[in-house]
This record gives sequence, C-alpha cells and structure tokens, in this order.
Amino acid sequence: MSWISGPLVAFDLETTGTDIESDRIVTAAVVAVAADGRPPEPRTWLLDPGVTIPHQASAIHGISTEHARRHGVSAAPAVEEITSTVADALNSGTPLVVMNARYDLSLLDRECRRHGIRPLAARLRGGASPVIDPLVLDKHVDRYRKGSRNLRALCEHYGVPLDDAHNAVADAVAAARAVRSMGARHSVIGTLAPTELHDLQVRAAAEQAASLQRYLRRTSNPAATVEPAWPVVPYGH
Repeated sequence: MSWISGPLVAFDLETTGTDIESDRIVTAAVVAVAADGRPPEPRTWLLDPGVTIPHQASAIHGISTEHARRHGVSAAPAVEEITSTVADALNSGTPLVVMNARYDLSLLDRECRRHGIRPLAARLRGGASPVIDPLVLDKHVDRYRKGSRNLRALCEHYGVPLDDAHNAVADAVAAARAVRSMGARHSVIGTLAPTELHDLQVRAAAEQAASLQRYLRRTSNPAATVEPAWPVVPYGH
C-alpha cells in the first residue's frame, strides 16, 4: 500500500519568530489524519514561552503574550509532551508530515536542549517512520513553477482547503492533505516506499540548498551559506 492511501500524522508549530536557535514554541499540534475522510484527531498545546511574543508573531497566529501567560502551560513540561508525542508517532511506523520540517523539527530540538529534555533524535528507534515535507517535495517534483511555495500556495495548487491559516491544527491537516494530493499527482514520489521517500528528501533538500546558495552568491551576497541538512539542522552548526 502506498503511503498516500494510509494514515499520516501531521505536526505543526506556531512560534515567537523564525530563528530556530532563539525563538520559542507558542502553540503545537500533532494530528492523526486518516485517508478515508474521517475527522482528524488532534492533540494540541498552548505554551507560555517564558518570553515576550513579538507583535509581528502575534499578528500572524493570534496569540498575545498576555493570553499565553494567562492560559498557556509552562514550556518545559509541554516541550516534553510534544517531543514524546512526535516520537511515538515516528516509532509507530506512521509517516510524519511537517511543512518546512527543517524549521519546526530544528526549533523543537533547540527547545529540548534549552530545557534539559531528551531531544527527538535520541528517542527514535531503528526503523522509525519517515518525515514527509511538502515544501521539499513540491520543489523536487515541480522545480520550475513560479510563485510562492508557502502552505497556502501549495494548498491552492493541489486543491486542498485551508480555512484557518496559522492555526497549528489547520496548518497540520492542510499539509497532510496537500502532500497526499501531491503524491497522487506525481507518481515519482507517490509510489516510493516511505524509507525511499525520506532518503530522496535528504538528497533533494541538500540540492535545493546548494542551488539557493549559488543564486545568493551570484546575485546579492558572495559569502552566503544555506544549511543543507534536513529534517533537522545539527545543533551548534
């Protein structure tokens, strides 16, 4: 059975910013997304990140510092629960869909290290299921398509509704449905075994990073470097 016709688990974070080394988790969702149209089954977290949430970030995901402090749980136990839940999904053999995994999974790794929590990589058993990243795969199967490749653009391109963007559950479910549609449209990825798909993305992400680095060095910054690692940027890189 192809991965596109089986169950998926989707993961998404909303955060205080875009720097994996310094920004914090505000909300998180881990969502079971069946292939047969049954309602998704989410598990969600709202955290008090322990820092001020910038207005720019609040404007995107709708969570203010005051709201997070009043209603959120402490960051450390929440990060432990999130990491354990993601590890359980990967160890279960169900593919984990993460839009721009290099960001979400790297930031989760840094949160673990910040709070003295065993990181995700240390929890995975041999044969853990793959990560599936709609961003990396879309760039691989449709390299020359013009325009944005953010989640909303991918959903529009692959015919998937996204009704509440920047809500962690909505984004996670949309990413899973978009990548299913992508796999059905592009047999070059849809027919791969999960482990083959994961390995393809490691290579594709490195190639995409190298291409972007060459472009930046040619057009704007001769010293530009683009991290090639996927799905997690190594700590202390």
